[in-house]
Amino acid sequence: MDIRTGTARSGELDIYYEDMGAENDPAVLLIMGLGAQLSLWRMGFCELLVNQGLRVIRFDNRDVGLSSKVEGRHSGAPLLPRMARSTLGLKSPAVYTLENMADDAAALLDHLHVEKAHVVGASMGGMIAQVFAARYQQRTKTLAIIFSSNNQALLPPPGPKQLLAVTTRPKDTSRDGVIANAVRVGKIIGSPGYPQPDAQRIADAERDYDRSYYPAGVGRQFGAILGSGSLLHYDRQITAPTVVIHGRADKLMRPSGGRAIAKAIRRSRLVLFDGMAHDLPEQLWDDIVGELKTTFAEVP
Repeated sequence: MDIRTGTARSGELDIYYEDMGAENDPAVLLIMGLGAQLSLWRMGFCELLVNQGLRVIRFDNRDVGLSSKVEGRHSGAPLLPRMARSTLGLKSPAVYTLENMADDAAALLDHLHVEKAHVVGASMGGMIAQVFAARYQQRTKTLAIIFSSNNQALLPPPGPKQLLAVTTRPKDTSRDGVIANAVRVGKIIGSPGYPQPDAQRIADAERDYDRSYYPAGVGRQFGAILGSGSLLHYDRQITAPTVVIHGRADKLMRPSGGRAIAKAIRRSRLVLFDGMAHDLPEQLWDDIVGELKTTFAEVP
């Protein structure tokens, strides 16, 4: 399958993207999560969408992958107080916010001359997608939120083991150490009902490390989440047909987050999968794409 690549300008940043499928087909914009490169939208998953007659656009968020890196730190406040504020739906100082990241997505669509797209976001990408769908209503055909949250006040917090896994840098920062840690983290947050072979986890981790290992960006992206506060007011503005997909076994972004989103967005549809946690198991790709297709079909 041919893949068109390039960079879109968003302010002073370059946003790297990959664009596949016929340019005249309906566009699907895939937004990935915390510290994740576009490659976490696996090629096989993208091909399933392209085979449905869709144009698939995936990209590296700012501060990750081949997109521009941003300098600067948060206010220096300790993590736990900032997380406590987030639990109450409050904001903390940040280098940039989810709103800025949603603007990056809009700049990418501008660059590609895409007027409207089906917007699909996973984890932090689902938060960006909520902001996008509220602020860019006329550009959002449909919305799909996968294992995410709206960070409204008093939602159950992430599991400590899972949160530490994704926010703590490995002690061994050699290539082998980072790859081993990525495999370990994948097992901690991955779907217990659909375990992935170690060989595949290692191959994926090696590819992502060699493509772009940049841990500093993870802290700033996490700061963007904490700096944006509750997204409930955005959810109440969303008018696009919406599906919320979540795994019942997800302890990093608990199903309560998905339920909160679905409750807040009018006429949205909630789909829960047994055995699924905070990843996209290949065994569920057909089911997930089927749910996306059902939502996409709501708009002519």
